[in-house]
Amino acid sequence: MSEADRAAQEHIDAMLPRMMETAGVAKELKARSPMKWMRLMNSLKAQIEELILQELVYT
Repeated sequence: MSEADRAAQEHIDAMLPRMMETAGVAKELKARSPMKWMRLMNSLKAQIEELILQELVYT
């Protein structure tokens, strides 16, 4: 794994829990509505990846 990949993964690991909390994505939602949870998680991950690309690659 390259240094850029490690840095990106660290950003993802740091940002995802905060964004999950802000968006109301919790384990209860996963148990109650797994498809909705999956859609929200995919959306959050895509948002984070875009932010990381802007931060690490495009600047």
